[in-house]
Amino acid sequence: MAVITPLLKGLAFTLSRFFSKPVTIQYPEEKREPAERWRGLHRLKSENGRLKCVACGLCEAVCPASVITVEAKETPDGRRFPERFVVEVTRCIFCGYCEEACPKDAIELTRNYEFCGYTREEFHMTRDVLAKN
Repeated sequence: MAVITPLLKGLAFTLSRFFSKPVTIQYPEEKREPAERWRGLHRLKSENGRLKCVACGLCEAVCPASVITVEAKETPDGRRFPERFVVEVTRCIFCGYCEEACPKDAIELTRNYEFCGYTREEFHMTRDVLAKN
């Protein structure tokens, strides 16, 4: 009797799992919604077809991993924009300081967690790639 009771409990537990919903998801067909505070790929925001970034360099200055490079250029009417804006995603720690430091709210960390590539250069995201994210 001492052996049969645990055996029956085990069988009952196994049988109960036959009728419950599976906990695994079939990735990539099914995608899990990231957490509310998830920080994924960077994105440069635009407004009226223009980047909101004025290339002030604050994001570059506060980045603890030094993965952001910004080179500014100025139009004849005095408007500044980033001629070169590069984020090395493989070295980024996704702390979000760049997003917090931006006075123009021009950069954000999206909830996109799907990025892959074959070369290191593919993870050096330029201004145009960041604007599309």
